[in-house]
Amino acid sequence: TAPAAENFGVALAALHDAGASAFGVGPDGWTGDGFVGDAPLPLRPEATWGLFYARHRVRPYLAASGIEPAGRRTLDRLLERLEAGDYDDDAPPARIHGDLWSGNTLFTATGVVVIDPAAHGGHRITDLAMLSLFGSSELRVILDAYAAASRWLPDDWRDLVPLHQVHPLLVHASLFGGGYGQRAVRAAEQALAAR
Repeated sequence: TAPAAENFGVALAALHDAGASAFGVGPDGWTGDGFVGDAPLPLRPEATWGLFYARHRVRPYLAASGIEPAGRRTLDRLLERLEAGDYDDDAPPARIHGDLWSGNTLFTATGVVVIDPAAHGGHRITDLAMLSLFGSSELRVILDAYAAASRWLPDDWRDLVPLHQVHPLLVHASLFGGGYGQRAVRAAEQALAAR
């Protein structure tokens, strides 16, 4: 229901605000890397989100994605801008689910339950972008409630959703092939145009 979706958006903002000690760090007490689906998920702390995302989310999956040279050049430009800090903001690391697509959100009689996390310190938009990537029941209500409850979203956060979709699209390109690589390139092009 819409009220359950609204409550979930507010609760997700509270979860993110619980924070993490660094971008890329795993849950407290966790050692080693994690997984996103069947793919490895490097869990290595970085001082900034851009460095973390470039080094441990985009770059590791780019080689296995099968993207043509022109698309690869687009992603290389995005990596340069990420590492330069062009997409960093003042938000502290959030404790994110990390694989928050609709299949990992269960609407129950008592509210939404999230399952199968790839938890790590990340950027808040990442979970919102995953929900948006493959669709979610009452998505607009979830996003609006989240935005109203969060004090850390940048004003242009909706324009940055494609940036945060590059990683999951590259993971899918690596695992499944198909058109996911081209979708990752298009998302990178949108991100480059956003800032």
